[in-house]
Amino acid sequence: MILFPAIDLKDGQCVRLLRGDINNVTVFGDDPAQQARQFVDAGCEWLHVVDLNGAFTGTPVNEDAVRSILAEVEIPVQLGGGIRTMKTIERWIGLGVRRVILGTVALRDPAFVKEACQAWPGRIAVGIDARGGKVAVEGWAETSNVTAHDLALLFEDAGVSAIIHTDIERDGAMQGVNIDASRTLAEGITTPVIVSGGVTDLSDIRAVKSAEGSGIVGVISGRALYDGTLDLGAALGILK
Repeated sequence: MILFPAIDLKDGQCVRLLRGDINNVTVFGDDPAQQARQFVDAGCEWLHVVDLNGAFTGTPVNEDAVRSILAEVEIPVQLGGGIRTMKTIERWIGLGVRRVILGTVALRDPAFVKEACQAWPGRIAVGIDARGGKVAVEGWAETSNVTAHDLALLFEDAGVSAIIHTDIERDGAMQGVNIDASRTLAEGITTPVIVSGGVTDLSDIRAVKSAEGSGIVGVISGRALYDGTLDLGAALGILK
């Protein structure tokens, strides 16, 4: 299993939001590249990066910060936030992003996701962010009537590399992962699932590890790493 440390970017800084609220921001640093290097030096094998401004505006905003991260580290980076055109996907992959995460556009235009998967095999993931089990989009500002499971099923044969399943109510709230929801989703589809939202301490990492056979392949953590409630080295050891 893989632990994906999260670097959420807003106005070029490393931040975390509480339950996706763009007005409830905690700044953790102003040097994303340095933060990325710290995660690599600690033994992380992937990075999860989100352009928060981009998620709300629908177009990439923090390109300079992302470029600095890509220039600093050798490990693969997955990136989401405001990626809604083929041109944008092509640009990010050309700059060195290993995997592009499609969120809002996955709900709005599933055919686009399938086309992207054909154009860049193995390089496209789908971010399914759920509030009360229903998919939220536009930087989580809007909640649809579509369930996470129903949306995931649309991409079963599309070649999506992973589904990143986030429980918005847990995200940044330090209340523990909703492992039951992620496990249920993973067991109902064949696409690998990455758990996101609510990781607080090693008990959450153990819970994720216990669901390994369900199709869950990794977990994303942000605030817990920055606040120090999650021991990164110990977490990596448990997952390996």
